[in-house]
Amino acid sequence: MMEEEKIVSIEERIPKLKEKRRKKSNRTLLIYLTLFFFLIAIIVYLQSPFSNINTIAVEGNEVIPKEQIVKYSELSLDTNMWRLSTKNTEKLIHEHTIVEDVKVDRKFPQTIHISVSEKKVIGYAKHESELHPILEEGVVLNNVEVSLPRGAPLFESFTEEEYLQRFAEELVELPDHILNLISEVHWQPTEQNQYKIVLYMNDGFIVNATIRDFASKMKSYPSIIAQLEAEEKGIIHMDVGVYVETFKKK
Repeated sequence: MMEEEKIVSIEERIPKLKEKRRKKSNRTLLIYLTLFFFLIAIIVYLQSPFSNINTIAVEGNEVIPKEQIVKYSELSLDTNMWRLSTKNTEKLIHEHTIVEDVKVDRKFPQTIHISVSEKKVIGYAKHESELHPILEEGVVLNNVEVSLPRGAPLFESFTEEEYLQRFAEELVELPDHILNLISEVHWQPTEQNQYKIVLYMNDGFIVNATIRDFASKMKSYPSIIAQLEAEEKGIIHMDVGVYVETFKKK
């Protein structure tokens, strides 16, 4: 009697085991089918225009035009954004003389984001009616199209590279709010002083100075003009001592 009950019990379980295996097989098949169609969708997407770049966003550039950065990147709107190498694109953009650092990222669904940091442009040198940017190390760039940075002074008559580089080193030490006050800088060497310079300021003053220790002396410029009357303009001498010669007195 006991054996019959056991046989019946096992026979009742067989359909349940079969159903359980069937459901497990169905789940496995569903997973494989989902994975298969997902891979197919990825392949179709990568081959379609929907994976091409639609927007190239550039930020951080002040003097380099966006069009120039895009040109260096060699990217276009028919470039597949998932096939390009961001590292290679960064390397191409970094070849620009003024680019200090660059980062290229993909932004879903169709945007390439380029973030650049630029070398500091401290001024411009005029040559045959053209303006050439001067980097903070005193290098004058030729044949480089840039936008004029706000407040950058014009350098005149710096015919010798040594003195231009020495003066560039001094300008880097100046705070931006003082640097932006300088309109023009003229190198006017004499037999007694090869470092003599004359500055024309945006606020109407003229500064006679020397390249040596220029930054440390020029930092006192705001406090000097603050002691003068608002309408009082003149020449501020910072070459040997520091004193003011007003136009009225002259």
